[in-house]
Parts: sequence; structure tokens; C-alpha cells
Amino acid sequence: MPWRKIFRIKVRRRVRRKKGPTAIYLKHREEARALVKERLEYWNQFYGYTYNRVAIKDHKTRWGSCSKKGNLNFNYRVVFLPPALQDYLIVHELCHLGEFNHSPAFWTLVGKTVPDYEKRRGDLRIFKIPRK
Repeated sequence: MPWRKIFRIKVRRRVRRKKGPTAIYLKHREEARALVKERLEYWNQFYGYTYNRVAIKDHKTRWGSCSKKGNLNFNYRVVFLPPALQDYLIVHELCHLGEFNHSPAFWTLVGKTVPDYEKRRGDLRIFKIPRK
């Protein structure tokens, strides 16, 4: 554009920074994977569900999720939670393999192995995932 040369206007270009895994995430990912797999095997003895992949991710707003394909995803920060909340979170996602919603039938499944799930659910809300 010729007017830029006349007025000597410099256009700043936006520099895109690479969004790669953080050092903290990389440090704790395998620890979280080992914990989640161990607890999944234990709790799945009561349910007998089949799941495909267990992934440990650096979610920004979620503690965990379950896909229709049977993949279970967990936030690496699960290792920093108290053991009771770790178990609640793992059971919660495991029960989504049986009921893919939050209906009363789903909560009955969760209550089968975690009878005080309502208290633990409230306690989990205290632990916020820090935003970057």
C-alpha cells in the first residue's frame, strides 16, 4: 500500500506463541496416569465396564470427561487432590460409561460405591483449576 511509504507507518505483526505443554504438566502427567489407572482398575471391579483409552490432559476448566467412544480423560491436577476426591472423580467418569448423562440413574450408579458423593462433589468445587 503506497500510503504506508508516504507516512512511514509500521505495521506490527502479531507474534503467535507456541502453546506447548507446560513443565509442570509434563512433570506430573505420568504420575497422574499411574494413579488414575490403578484406581480405575480398583473401582471397575464393582462396575465391570470396558473403556478404551485413558488420557491425561491439561484441561483448562474440567477435572475429567468421558467420550461416547469410551475414552476417559482426566486433568493431570488430579494428583494434587485429596484421595477421597480422586476416587470420587474417577468413579464419576467411570459411571458415565453406564449412563452418559447426569440423570438420577447415573447418580444411583455413583452412589453404589461412593455413598457420600454429594458431599465430595461439593468439596471438589472448592478446588478450582487455575487459569493460565
